[in-house]
Amino acid sequence: MESMKRMKELIRILNEASKAYYQEDREIMSNQEYDALYDELERLEKETGIVLADSPTQKVGYALLSSLPKVRHNQRMLSLDKTKDISKLKSFLGNQKGILSWKLDGLTIVLTYREGHLQQAVTRGNGEIGEDVTNNAKVFKNIPLQIPFKEELILRGEAVIKYSDFEKINEKLSPEEQYKNPRNLCSGSVRQLNNEVTAKRNVYFFAFSLVTAEGKDFGDSKLNQLKWLEAMGFDVVEHKLVDRGNIEEKVYEFEKNIPLNDFGSDGLVLTYDSISYSESLGTTAKFPRDSIAFKWKDEMKETKLLYIQWNTSRTGLINPVAVFESVELEGTTVNRASVHNLSILEELQLGIGDTIKVYKANMIIPQIAENLTRSNNIEIPRECPVCKGETEIRQLREGKALYCTNPNCSAQRIKALTHFVSRDAMNIEGLSEATLEKFVAKGFIKDFIDIYYLHNYEEEIKNMEGFGEKSYNNLIHSIEKSKDVELPNFIYALGLNHVGLSNAKLLCKHYQYDLDRILQCTMEDLMEIEGFGGVIAHSIFSYFSQEENKERVKKLQSVLRIKEKQKDDNVQVLAGKTFVITGSVEHFKNRKELKEKIESLGGKVTGTVTGNTDYLINNDIHSNSSKNKKAKELGIPIITEEEFLKFLP
Repeated sequence: MESMKRMKELIRILNEASKAYYQEDREIMSNQEYDALYDELERLEKETGIVLADSPTQKVGYALLSSLPKVRHNQRMLSLDKTKDISKLKSFLGNQKGILSWKLDGLTIVLTYREGHLQQAVTRGNGEIGEDVTNNAKVFKNIPLQIPFKEELILRGEAVIKYSDFEKINEKLSPEEQYKNPRNLCSGSVRQLNNEVTAKRNVYFFAFSLVTAEGKDFGDSKLNQLKWLEAMGFDVVEHKLVDRGNIEEKVYEFEKNIPLNDFGSDGLVLTYDSISYSESLGTTAKFPRDSIAFKWKDEMKETKLLYIQWNTSRTGLINPVAVFESVELEGTTVNRASVHNLSILEELQLGIGDTIKVYKANMIIPQIAENLTRSNNIEIPRECPVCKGETEIRQLREGKALYCTNPNCSAQRIKALTHFVSRDAMNIEGLSEATLEKFVAKGFIKDFIDIYYLHNYEEEIKNMEGFGEKSYNNLIHSIEKSKDVELPNFIYALGLNHVGLSNAKLLCKHYQYDLDRILQCTMEDLMEIEGFGGVIAHSIFSYFSQEENKERVKKLQSVLRIKEKQKDDNVQVLAGKTFVITGSVEHFKNRKELKEKIESLGGKVTGTVTGNTDYLINNDIHSNSSKNKKAKELGIPIITEEEFLKFLP
């Protein structure tokens, strides 16, 4: 287990170093240090026979599928019977020992290994037929691609996305695009046709049961099976050995850790430890008899609905929030809960003064469970609560929603400005939402362009509370620095509905990074962009067809220095070729510039040498670095920059 711990630490360190070097143009370690750690990881992988999916020694290529093949499970996957009563868990155990573990809230996956290699990954589906997601499983953060056990191994586990990663992904999306919960995001990520999308979502896999390990004896213990799976390199769901005497105490230990858990769970699973006893019980028509799910009784409190608060977002979406008399739930004081949209508001028939039941979903998120009096007297605002502009009801994917139709709404303006200055947009440090509110209130800022003329208010800003000479100078420096911007980040900053940074990149690539062409886009042309549907295309067309928006963009163009991107009309002489770059460079400013040159000509640059690599670029072709050794071992040509330049048109 020490070897596994060290391997995971090395993978983390090396991947951080690669990200810093290739994506952020900075070095956190020397080539010699990187090579030494890389060699150590390779040695440990050979010693243990385990290679994890996120290892820099085994990067998996991305691929696009036309559909996910259907696969029939060898053994039918049944649902679990459920209880909310600990006494039932005690009677279920009887005199047997059991294993208690988290019931993770994700997507169940069945993995099959043969001859030590991952052969297949299949979703649970309907329990009888699932979808083949092998292509995507290979880019999960922690699945072993190779294990030392050479016979057939089949196991089950849960694919999940952390709350922290879920929040980061949602932060970059407009309210209409945001995912409702990590489970929905995980389900969509695992079932992507393009595994490059899956790779970016940080999907983790936690094994929870072993189906078969040909020829392996586990001494009639599922606990031994889980320990063995850990030794094979799998992350196993957190679990505890229990009996009738301690199960109540162990349930409370899990419950206490719910707020600390970065993964969603919807309860616990109890299964007998004895394999033979479990097999002797068989199944009912619906459930296996050897396992049962435990759900916590949601702490439910009755309270009085005081009013509905309507919050306007930067896109004009007006969200209803229920405000009620404070109650204590799961150890905290709660007095509000999102109602999400008008459809849910209508379904609950909410009214001022109604008696409602509230709880915390998964013991974390406040929700309204039930409305006992259902007076249904909430009036849908005809005016925006901020600007008093006219509202309208629109039908969205998740149900009916309320929108402010006034494009000059101050609430939308504050949210839009906050988005404009955010990190993935114009990246202007020092302009928090609170600061922007003050500047808007004082009349310094009405639109995006006004940010670039804040120097006209130098004395007023310096004399504002919380400001001074230093903070003012830092702000002006950050604004000036933001003028050098990539076109996709600028498009993203404009805040078009349904256009996150990734869609902005697709848009710019399609129009060869020509902003003037983007301003003249047509629906027909936009619909040709792979990954764009009618909603995204209409949003972009609608935005750029409005003269007001065109004028806004042209004003910004006059002050910004939008970085030129190599257009795709170059001859793609490196299409289909994969390169790895190592060592110092001479003809290019740095390795990042060389990488961008390769990509502009259709090539691909990865961080490690694998069987998929076509060329290793290293000016010291005789060095004994790990990359050179690997290239020689695989018969991959090692070329200098001079030789690379001969490829160029």
